[in-house]
Amino acid sequence: MSRCETDLPAEGRILGHEHHLPVRVYFEDTDLSGMVYHANYLKFLERGRSDMLRVLGIDQYGAHAAGEGTYAVTALAIRYRAPARLGDALIVATGLERLRPASLFIQQRVMRGTVLLAEADVTVAFVAPSGRARRQPAAWIEAFGRFLPARAAAIDSNQGEMPA
Repeated sequence: MSRCETDLPAEGRILGHEHHLPVRVYFEDTDLSGMVYHANYLKFLERGRSDMLRVLGIDQYGAHAAGEGTYAVTALAIRYRAPARLGDALIVATGLERLRPASLFIQQRVMRGTVLLAEADVTVAFVAPSGRARRQPAAWIEAFGRFLPARAAAIDSNQGEMPA
């Protein structure tokens, strides 16, 4: 494939223990130099997380509309490694690192082919409409458990987090 093609569907797909989402760099994503403006990587990462949920069968919009809650980013650390440029075909790779009853620890990478452009560690909390953290729906935790790597596939119910 050329740098402008991908065989992934628009919402991406699960490959191993990661969700891969194709993203094209448009003029609106770039700065004066023709490189992706640093803050726009956050938009790419958000799309990756949202489409990962969709592909896993998790309806965060339905949960929000029903008053159950939604995810909120509580921490994010990003490292920029190389620039993306106008016209590039990128892949946003999203994987779960750890699962707690009310939060997820997510690792994400933005790639152009095999070149790492940016990587991020993201923590999201499931919050009630009041803004307070609450347990994620049990069916969601089950779906995440199937998606997690084997080393992180069980929740320690005593601590509410993954065993070390």
